[in-house]
Amino acid sequence: MSINRRRLLQGLSLGVLSANLPFADRIYAETQDRAPQPTVGANDRFAVGVIGPGSRGQELIRQLLRIPDTEIAAVCDVYEPRFAEVNELVGKKVPAYKDYREVLALTGLDAIFIATPPAFHAKYTIAALESGRPVYQEKTLGFTPEENKAVVDAVQRTGQIFQIGHQMRYGSWIREAVERIHKGEIGEATHVYAYWHRTDNWRRTVPNPRLEHLLNWRLYQESSGGLLEELGSHDIDFANWVFQEQPHSILGTTSIVRYKDGRTVGDNVQAVLSYSKGRRMFFSSLTDNVQTGDSIWVYGSNGSVEITLEDATFYGQERKTITAASHTNVVNRGLKTGASYATTPEMPYRGAGDRIYQKKGESPTLTACKSFIECVRQKKQPFADVNAGYGSGMTCAVGKTAVREARQIQIPQLHGL
Repeated sequence: MSINRRRLLQGLSLGVLSANLPFADRIYAETQDRAPQPTVGANDRFAVGVIGPGSRGQELIRQLLRIPDTEIAAVCDVYEPRFAEVNELVGKKVPAYKDYREVLALTGLDAIFIATPPAFHAKYTIAALESGRPVYQEKTLGFTPEENKAVVDAVQRTGQIFQIGHQMRYGSWIREAVERIHKGEIGEATHVYAYWHRTDNWRRTVPNPRLEHLLNWRLYQESSGGLLEELGSHDIDFANWVFQEQPHSILGTTSIVRYKDGRTVGDNVQAVLSYSKGRRMFFSSLTDNVQTGDSIWVYGSNGSVEITLEDATFYGQERKTITAASHTNVVNRGLKTGASYATTPEMPYRGAGDRIYQKKGESPTLTACKSFIECVRQKKQPFADVNAGYGSGMTCAVGKTAVREARQIQIPQLHGL
């Protein structure tokens, strides 16, 4: 292990210790009989507690502030500078805690938002569910296969509302595209090719070397699933949505080719996911070349769709015309070949296609937060529910090993996805 667990503890924007740390429960003994039963949305006020108000947590807060009658009532983090950042963002002093159990012991909170690094999701989510609160949890569901199963069990056991942070499911143009795919507009969807290419080395500047593993947790295996988990989990969820099932195996590879700075996760990753009926998903992520950017292609028997962060475009498919001459040998510049030997059928389509645009001012994260609050008020399970979280989360949990060891691994299934 490249870093010990005590150094990791110094390091993560966590909301406190995780069950992944063997000494966590020794430091913070679990308390009993601390499960308040809040009144949801009393007087139309929806009070939120946020565990892990780092970069992603602050984005959630930013969007929650746009929702009427929603209050950021408490935050929790082990890195105290986050508290001042939250106060500036909210415009007032928000009660802040370093121990997540202090937040869960509060009365009057209607829901808990969890945006810590993934290695800590399961512990806080399960504790929040057992405190009697609905939970909005950023992806991925769990860091290990066992944690993914444990969160599913906790949601079922407690009966609480749970939403996973797969905000692509809440983009209007993406939902419309998937609906049209399911209606057969591109024939049978057989392949998903997803790319997340960028010029971003993931490294953050740290004011003190002691904070390296706190601020740069994404760079180390003990706290990060790397590019597959941090980026690919969204695209895996999308493929699961298109194929209406989770993959049954994953094969992958990764390496450190550019950023040799002490990190232990790859700076590029490639993975192939296998679904029923021979269908496949391919995922690629680079950190030193932005070509292709963040885009997903869905290929079908009668057309294709490209999904980006701003739009979705449908393309028809030209088919080769088979004639009697197609299989007749001809001589072309001394090369004996078929009459169909030509570049035209193999060139990429250059036309405009049928494009669906993102609505002006639309934010899938805002829509996801609004939907979660509505689900809590109406006591219904969200579209991005725990089953969706399991389908992507379990794939990433075993996929971390698959890409590091360049081998194929079977994925434990969850019925009802």
